[in-house]
Amino acid sequence: MITIIDYGMGNLRSVKKGFEKCGYSAVISHDPDEARKASGLVIPGVGAFGDAMTNLRTSGMDQVILEACHQHKPLLGLCLGQQLLFTTSEEWGITEGLGIFPGKVRRLPPGQIIPHMGWNQVEVAKPTQLLKDVPDQSAFYFVHSYYVDPEDKEIIIGHTDYGIKFASIVGRDNIFGIQFHPEKSSVLGLRILRNFGGLVAKC
Repeated sequence: MITIIDYGMGNLRSVKKGFEKCGYSAVISHDPDEARKASGLVIPGVGAFGDAMTNLRTSGMDQVILEACHQHKPLLGLCLGQQLLFTTSEEWGITEGLGIFPGKVRRLPPGQIIPHMGWNQVEVAKPTQLLKDVPDQSAFYFVHSYYVDPEDKEIIIGHTDYGIKFASIVGRDNIFGIQFHPEKSSVLGLRILRNFGGLVAKC
């Protein structure tokens, strides 16, 4: 079972419907005990980094996420959910994240319209099961003002250009982060959700 973590932020129902369209059951939960029973976790997100971390810590879901990583359960962070996987964010001052991946969340530089909103291409940096049957340079739907800057460049799976070249997909083992919204990215976005569902089914 895939559990979508409800911490008061994010397109929860859109993500749930996306998985269901791909043939995978998903539940939305704010209960840590229920989330611990999941075979895979999804951290969606739209909003402020600091508020998101406060909500995760208050609910105890931060510990559930970290436990899932230690247990090698598949984990997928979407948009803000990807950013939360990193050490710190500079949004509204410095805020500590989950620290699963070393690195910082930085504001997109001036010179482009912010937020970065709309369809943009992803250049695949390395193959991964998450991108099975997803062609290089495919376009996905973005809405964000901040981006992840990993210390370990080996975790970068895909890049996107928007004034700068930033990491739009990251991953290591069964842990993945995506800056765009696959649930809003038509057929290829659903293909990514389907591929993640396949990883969960194998666990």
